[in-house]
Order: sequence, then structure tokens, then C-alpha cells
Amino acid sequence: MRLRIDVHLDYGFARPADVLLQIEAAAMADQRIEHEALTVWSDDPIRAAVGDHGIGQRCWARATGRLEVRYEAIVKVDRPTEDLAMLPATPVRMLPGPVIEYLMPSRYCESDRLEGFVHRRFAGLRGGPLVAALARWVQEALQYRAGASAGTTTAMMTFASRAGVCRDYAHLLVALARAGDIPARCVSAYAPGVDPPDFHAVVEVWLDGAWHLVDPTGMARPGDIARVCVGRDATDIAFMTVFGEAVLYRQIVTVTALDKTALDQDIGAERPTA
Repeated sequence: MRLRIDVHLDYGFARPADVLLQIEAAAMADQRIEHEALTVWSDDPIRAAVGDHGIGQRCWARATGRLEVRYEAIVKVDRPTEDLAMLPATPVRMLPGPVIEYLMPSRYCESDRLEGFVHRRFAGLRGGPLVAALARWVQEALQYRAGASAGTTTAMMTFASRAGVCRDYAHLLVALARAGDIPARCVSAYAPGVDPPDFHAVVEVWLDGAWHLVDPTGMARPGDIARVCVGRDATDIAFMTVFGEAVLYRQIVTVTALDKTALDQDIGAERPTA
């Protein structure tokens, strides 16, 4: 699967502010960057910073008055389709050091408060069968509704309200998986078919000694997802973190699945700005 990614961000700032951006698709073994271009209109030069666990690329920008960002890429995703329900759990005592933190509660994923629910509702399930059941439960129990949550909404709040957007679905699945002793982390990603089009949040779970993607919203297949970055929850994977105040002027995210003829299109063609 080849994906064409086009992102346009345009924000205003009443006062100078530092901005941390995470919008570049990560170069990984199962996804190759065939073309990319990042343009940041900023008064000061941008500074690169490696993402958590070496996955993805962040960059610092200084915003004064207005910050406009353009990112374009073609990403080749080559990821086998796997049946999560067939994958065994990794015993917690065998977890590698970098994976252990994803077994613990975090700011937006209060897994310790969901242990009782998981043990009662999904008694007898472990590993992949448990993850598959949890993902199915989240997709069926929640209603996807814009405006149903806020930036401070936690997994427990979503568990109670039964509504949210991709971020909330991801937080809840991560919390439930951790409550079932399965390491899980949030993933910022691009995927075609996301409605409405936007940055997408999905989940990775640690099964059978490796990370495996799952989208609890059901909008994206693992083989169609291009990762941007990973983290404990939304705190770590936000596409833009502003150390100050910002006003949204424009935000457009377009992800298109390409066929071979579409690859010849000029991705770098000039596009209008606000």
C-alpha cells in the first residue's frame, strides 16, 4: 500500500511561543518514505528532535504572529496482515525493558481503575484473544461523535460517556489492554478512509514478542496505517504542542491510497496558502 499524505497547518499567535511538531511519517522497517517535504514558515530556524524510542521525528519551531506548516509525503507500507486472536501473550516477567512502561497507568489511560472490569467481563481470555475481544467491545460500546470529548478527557471518562473520537477510542483500548497485563501504547498515524479526515490515533499492543497495530475505531486496517510516533497516551503523540496560546486558522489532513499511475503525479506542485 502506498499512501500520499498532505498536511497544511495554519495557526495564529498573539504572543511568541515555542511549538513542538510531530507530523512526519516515521521511517521504519514496515513503512518506507519514498518522498517527503516539510516546510515550516517560521521566523527562526526549526530544530529536529528524535521521537520517543527513536520512532519518528519531531521538530521545534518558534511562532511569532503566525505559524504555517506544510508536509507532503509518499509512504510505502509493507506490513503483513495478522490475526491478533492467534497471537500469544508475552509473560510480563519476559518483557524487554523499553516495553515495561507501557504496562503501567498513565495520565489519560487509568488502567488500574479498569482491572476489575476486564477480569470480570473477559474472564479466561489472555493475549491475542483478549486484545481482539477488547477491541471489538470498544468499537461496539462507543459512539464516534465529534465534540463528545475534550483535550483533557481520560479513558475512564470515555468508559462512562460511551462516546468520543479516535483519541478516546485509543485511550480506552490502551487502558483496557494494560488492565489485562498486555503492554499497549498510543500511536499517531495517517490512514486513508478516516472520516472526517484528520490525524488518526490507533493502538499498538505487545504480543508474541513484538508490537502489533490495531484500530479500535475500525476505520483503518493495520496494513494501511503509516505511523508518525508512539507514546504512553496523547501527551506523547500530539501532532502539535504549544507552549503558549494559539488560534486555529486552517488545518487540513488528506491521506490517499495511491495506485501505480497516481505515483507519477507531482506531489511537490505549488498549492495556495491562506
